[in-house]
Amino acid sequence: MPLSVPALSVAAALAFYVLRSGVLRPYIKFIWHCFIRPIGLDDQKARLNEFYQGQADVYDATRNGLLRGRNTMLSLSAAHLQALRAASPRKRLIWIDIGGGTGHNIELMDKHMPISSFDAIYLIDLCEPLLDIARKRFAKKGWTNVTVLCQDASEFNLPEWASGKDPKGSVGFVTLSYSLSMIPGFYTVLDRIDHVLCPQDGLISVVDFYTAGKQPSLHEKAIGGASKECGWLSRWFWQIWFDFDHVSLSPARPSTAENRFIVPFIVRIPYYIWLGRSRSCDVSRACHAFEVEGGNMVGNCSPTPLKAVKEVDELAVPSLQIGEPILELQPQTAIDITPPFSSFHYHINSPWRLPYYEHPVHKEFRTFIYSFTWEDPFEDMKRLDLSSKDSMFVITSAGDNALHYAVAAGPERVSALLHQGHLMELKLAAIQCLDYEDFFALFGQGQHRNFRGLLDSKIAPYLSSSAYQFWRINSNSFSSSFYLRGYSGWALRLAGYIFRVAGVSKDIEALCNADTLAQQEDIWRRKLRPVLLNPVVVALLKNPVFCWNALGVPLNQRKMLLDEGGVYEFIRETLDPLASAYLFKTDNYFYLLALMGHYTPASCPEYLTRSGFNKLKANNGKALDAFRLHTDSIVNVLRGLSDGSLTRGLIMDHLDWFTSGSSEVDEEVAELHRVLAVEGSVFWRSAARKPWYNASFERQGFNVTALSVRQGPNTTIDRVNMYASFWRATKV
Repeated sequence: MPLSVPALSVAAALAFYVLRSGVLRPYIKFIWHCFIRPIGLDDQKARLNEFYQGQADVYDATRNGLLRGRNTMLSLSAAHLQALRAASPRKRLIWIDIGGGTGHNIELMDKHMPISSFDAIYLIDLCEPLLDIARKRFAKKGWTNVTVLCQDASEFNLPEWASGKDPKGSVGFVTLSYSLSMIPGFYTVLDRIDHVLCPQDGLISVVDFYTAGKQPSLHEKAIGGASKECGWLSRWFWQIWFDFDHVSLSPARPSTAENRFIVPFIVRIPYYIWLGRSRSCDVSRACHAFEVEGGNMVGNCSPTPLKAVKEVDELAVPSLQIGEPILELQPQTAIDITPPFSSFHYHINSPWRLPYYEHPVHKEFRTFIYSFTWEDPFEDMKRLDLSSKDSMFVITSAGDNALHYAVAAGPERVSALLHQGHLMELKLAAIQCLDYEDFFALFGQGQHRNFRGLLDSKIAPYLSSSAYQFWRINSNSFSSSFYLRGYSGWALRLAGYIFRVAGVSKDIEALCNADTLAQQEDIWRRKLRPVLLNPVVVALLKNPVFCWNALGVPLNQRKMLLDEGGVYEFIRETLDPLASAYLFKTDNYFYLLALMGHYTPASCPEYLTRSGFNKLKANNGKALDAFRLHTDSIVNVLRGLSDGSLTRGLIMDHLDWFTSGSSEVDEEVAELHRVLAVEGSVFWRSAARKPWYNASFERQGFNVTALSVRQGPNTTIDRVNMYASFWRATKV
């Protein structure tokens, strides 16, 4: 249907306004100079001047959507600089922004770290039209510590070096924001940066366009880059497109930073972010590289000191076979991660996470299954007899219990094994750098309005690259209730739905706010028990798919449970005695969380209490230094520990997961016997009253003792009461 005269008039008026207002002018200039107007000069400086001369005034307005990741790179850099320099507050800080053009990065950095905190800032670029914009920008800001230099990046020379003094190690911070891909002789530039960057706490940060090869290299596989390649259309389209403008997107450029990042789109240009240090850095403080970001994905990168491609030998990457020890830890001494292992680990002052290697076993743990821990650490502490001289091996689940042991006893070493270690690492980092209110908002209330801001500005310097990337992708985990995320969150959401349908939501609140056990038991018996012990819920809990994906109960453990009785009996024996034994409001945070979706200050794990948090944070987080986080199979981790180096081991219900009679259990128990000192003990829980694998411990020479066994629906064995038995095996 043709447009009416009034509609045509409005459209014409709108078009006239747009053209007259100049709204499209920047984009028209951008399109003309970038996509239509040819560039025929061979000289790099002349080509840059000609390319930007007609569009310098609209450069910033037209690049915000194209040059993505700059704000993230600067936010991360500011956090790292502040953490790195905390120990040397009086040291002179110089920042060189190579290829900084209009000075946009420097102005943007002022939002994350005051420009006044730098002793000197040098913007180096070869393009005078862009530098003219920068000079006007800085003059308007009144920044007297910023100097603009028109120089070739491969030969940059600061005025303060004019005295002839060797500038080696004199620079604290270098950035290359979408400039590395435009520098023809980038090897020389990186060598120059490496020479002037301070080896103690210097930082280099890069954000740039990215492309990748068709197949991941050996090096890429070792750093976690496999299965993250650019799609063929994206890979070739952008490389050919940018070649017209003399911008190189060859895979060699990210390799100089030993980084591999992959993004499968074409519409938005792939890019990467990389933070690192000089290859001459002080290895006692752990050389590192850091985050990679692009599009909607964050890929892994190699935490390796800055090296030029000519020095990278992919075949020299350590190739550890399954079962080969990664490190042999001596619990009585602090561990320094030194090359080659520092090439695969990042930290500043917190050596929690040991090198992370992608492994087929990790595929089941792409997210966290358990957002909280179901084992009762108060019962553990009655049996463990822990002291500050003990060295522990623990399976940590969500990490709540391991942190409880650190608060209650402060053991010398906690070797923690976890396939969802990113969660434990986040908790350690958050304790180290956040105040109590922010920390409790994250892990007590389970939500924080500004988790992404905290992640980039405070937490990032204390995370390994793998953990940062995981939480960058899952930054919405704390937008609502964190405890409704992960596989276990499905169970809590389903329970909430069942309560709403049954009309007992208010009764749930009343139960969790009851002041006496009598009130609590009355609400349970009259209102909630009929809902949870009805045939529909029982049938759901019988389903093996639901058991694994919602409750984290594998098939073998489910079979052990059913061999000793039905699902109805299990639920009844678990829940019936709890309401009359522990007050949820103050003394049973496990079920308070399950029913309410969050903790309260009066009912929460010990590490979430203000006193527990302060104890872990005291003396710059000294108690956290005990942790070493492993991400591998239990047997592989145990093989890397010395004979007799452990005094305690807690393996939760892990052995329930194996098929009855499995030889893998015998192998694991043998390793536990080797690494435990004489009189050392290992503890476990089971869904069975007498698990089949107890015999394996006895064959290895352990003295096995039942600490508690569930005896029906009238008594509890702990605050959770979900396991049928609790065991100890002592090496004699």
